Amino acid sequence: MSMGGGSSRGVKSDINVTPLVDVCLVLLIIFMVVTPMLQKGKDVTLPKSHRIDTEAKGSEPLIVSITKDHKVWLDKDAVTDQQLQDGIAGAPEKHVLLKGDSSLTYGDVRRVLKIAEDAKARGVELAVEQVKDK
Repeated sequence: MSMGGGSSRGVKSDINVTPLVDVCLVLLIIFMVVTPMLQKGKDVTLPKSHRIDTEAKGSEPLIVSITKDHKVWLDKDAVTDQQLQDGIAGAPEKHVLLKGDSSLTYGDVRRVLKIAEDAKARGVELAVEQVKDK
């Protein structure tokens, strides 16, 4: 009678995948929670374009959004024209990324472009959604 208490086959070398599955599920949940928070500015339907400029700027831009109900948003805050001008003037080193809803007229967007010009914005970029060519 042996006193070892172990099996006679030796060390069990099977991989236990349960901790791996647990870690993957936790990471999936974290990404599902964090991803919606990564979007900056107000959610709008962007106009579509076949060609886009992919030049990267150095710093993070100020996100200005114009929704289809003609409200102007600076990041996630609804602002008046004067508040927008003050917000852009308060960050002269940043450029402006303008996200206008595709249902807006040029005049709606031009009004915000004029405010950015008056606030001496470093530059204004228009956000578009790229259409894939077939």
